[in-house]
Amino acid sequence: MGATELVYLDHNATTPLCEEAWEAMVPFFRENWANPSSGYRFARRAREAVERARAQVAGLLGVTPEEIVFTSGGTESTHAAVHSAVALHPDRRHVVTCATEHDATLRTCEALVARGYEVTVLPVDAGGRLDLGAYRESLRPGRTACVSLMWANNETGLVHPVAEAAALAHECGILFHTDAVQAAGKVPLDLAGLRVHYASLSAHKLHGPKGVGVLYVNRGARFQATQLGGGQEGGRRSGTLNVPGIVGMGAAAEAARRHLEADRGALAARRDRFERDLAQRVSGMHVHAAGAPRLPNTSNFRMDGVDAQGAILLLDTRGVCVSSGSACATGSIKPSHVLTAMGLSSRPARETLRVSLARTTTDEEIDVAVEALTAAVGKLRVARP
Repeated sequence: MGATELVYLDHNATTPLCEEAWEAMVPFFRENWANPSSGYRFARRAREAVERARAQVAGLLGVTPEEIVFTSGGTESTHAAVHSAVALHPDRRHVVTCATEHDATLRTCEALVARGYEVTVLPVDAGGRLDLGAYRESLRPGRTACVSLMWANNETGLVHPVAEAAALAHECGILFHTDAVQAAGKVPLDLAGLRVHYASLSAHKLHGPKGVGVLYVNRGARFQATQLGGGQEGGRRSGTLNVPGIVGMGAAAEAARRHLEADRGALAARRDRFERDLAQRVSGMHVHAAGAPRLPNTSNFRMDGVDAQGAILLLDTRGVCVSSGSACATGSIKPSHVLTAMGLSSRPARETLRVSLARTTTDEEIDVAVEALTAAVGKLRVARP
């Protein structure tokens, strides 16, 4: 592999911009740079592009364009959904979430605790799975303001039973939000057929640009805006619209919808081959959530006696990019909260790596990664006291 070649296997952290998104965005940097909220003809073209993107994102989710609100990303969308839910029910002082959620959700819930709310953080089993029985018991009709449960975990790839969880919340009259940031573009998200009130998406996780996302607000759900100002997005999220970013997200969403079925099978096959080939060459490999439903692109595994950070550094010298978990936690001295919630102690948690693929990943890249990992494991096991 040449010095300029890169084997990028960290697509759950971010994805490269797809050609469709880039081509759609360029005119709105150079030519059609109007504010879409203005009233003249020049601005109308930008406004029409935004509405086209809204329809494209709606198509990926199986919903109507009117239910799509553009934001700055998944974190803002999650924050807005949870805070809207509690604001709509000021007499309800209880929220339910899960121990393996993204920090965007967990930190939002911590802020609510500081304001006097009670938050039930549900545990998971060793495979990362949620106990639906315990979840059902946690719901308090008339007292729980909302549930926030991610569709798919960003570290392990585990897919939660969102349809069932949303239905149970609906039976209790509780608003339901799902963080669908990692699931969008990887598994079908037919939200129209579910009891989901709010959902968060981020463009850069599905080959769109950074700095733009979506909050889905079900047409039957009330919503109280937390970002006030000029009344953009139907008053649900004020602020001048990021037209190039929105247009890029729309194009990326349309491309993701078009490739979804073919991608799922190809990604799962490459992920499984990666795990099989590495296990044949490296002893003591353990795949987390292997027996549970997973995203087709994600492999989260540990190798006995192999420090994950050391492996990442050695792989980086060979141009292979993997991670030890969420990009948001890179550099943290603490082990992954997802893995500790699954019962792993500090040492095996620190031996864990995440490999996440995309439709651009090739068989050759899988071979290079397996070879590089095998060499790294050999060096680290010899060096470890």
